[in-house]
Amino acid sequence: MNISSSLIQDLARQSGFAIAGIAAVPAPGSAEDQAERSRFADWVEAGRAGEMEYLKRRDEAGDLLRSSVQVALRWARSVIVCAANYNSAQLRSTDPAPADAGWIARYAWTSKRDRPSDYHKVLLRRLERLRDRLVQEVGEFESRCFVDTGPVVERVYARYAGVGWVGKNTCVLNQQLGSWLFLAVMVTSLELPHAATLAVATDRCGSCTRCIDACPTQALTGPRQMDAARCIAYLTIEKRGAIPELLREGMGRQIFGCDICQDVCPWNRRAPIAADPEMAPRAELVNPALDWLAAMDESEFERCFNGSPVRRAKFTGFRRNLAIAMGNSGQTRFLPILRQWAADPDPVLADVAGWATRRLDPDSR
Repeated sequence: MNISSSLIQDLARQSGFAIAGIAAVPAPGSAEDQAERSRFADWVEAGRAGEMEYLKRRDEAGDLLRSSVQVALRWARSVIVCAANYNSAQLRSTDPAPADAGWIARYAWTSKRDRPSDYHKVLLRRLERLRDRLVQEVGEFESRCFVDTGPVVERVYARYAGVGWVGKNTCVLNQQLGSWLFLAVMVTSLELPHAATLAVATDRCGSCTRCIDACPTQALTGPRQMDAARCIAYLTIEKRGAIPELLREGMGRQIFGCDICQDVCPWNRRAPIAADPEMAPRAELVNPALDWLAAMDESEFERCFNGSPVRRAKFTGFRRNLAIAMGNSGQTRFLPILRQWAADPDPVLADVAGWATRRLDPDSR
């Protein structure tokens, strides 16, 4: 059962995606398969996955599940990669901002308070529409749809499918759309003609190193080399418990995720604004006031971020991140709340609040 890339692109646009492509899964034991398995295994073994245990899961034979699609899905023959543009006309994290403002990553602005629309669910619905249309065109086939949840290294297949190249910040970059892209994948049993496996996106980063130079925690150790354990997005979202003190100052005002390496990327200067109502941002989440967020109790946090990716940090992690951002703000008016948090029963919050207090008031003991 064969399928063309042009058909995929047409059906994906009809389903609500900005761009799409399809790539063949390398045959087990092929040079491409071995290279991908080795690259991922080396990255995990080097400790660069931090505490993200889901990236380290193995099958019964001991193979890393995400090192190759066919480790988990042996019937897989191709991967459809779709992208949705979530760029907006709002300010960037690198633009001047009030000293008492935090930063929530651009991708987490999209969920409306009165209409929760976490992008995972939005894109999954679009993938399912695409699958239904595809079945009508080519007949039944085996498939699994994933949005950040499957045993697929999305950016690898995005490159193979021609959706974009992997930038030096490890994000997928498209020449027309930049890197403000949500990726969604459908693993299928559909076979591709041999020629379709060669449509690899061209690397257009050139000699530019702005993303590497701009990373405040030096998480980008070289072109396309990410130490997740130092990445602000990892620290503010995935990391549980204490954050190493040496990394706190570099986190700046980031309270959920980080956009710095994308904000400085020249390819994003001309990136088009998304004309997608489901990707429209909530204005109050752009440069949000730290004291507004700090005043939330857990129930208000849940209400405010219902259906939002921000909930992944959990209330305890969110307050931890707020305390660090306050400590980096230079604003002594945050000292009362920080001193209160320094006496909190949560030892992680108490520790970072104490650190932030001493940073704003060096005479504090």
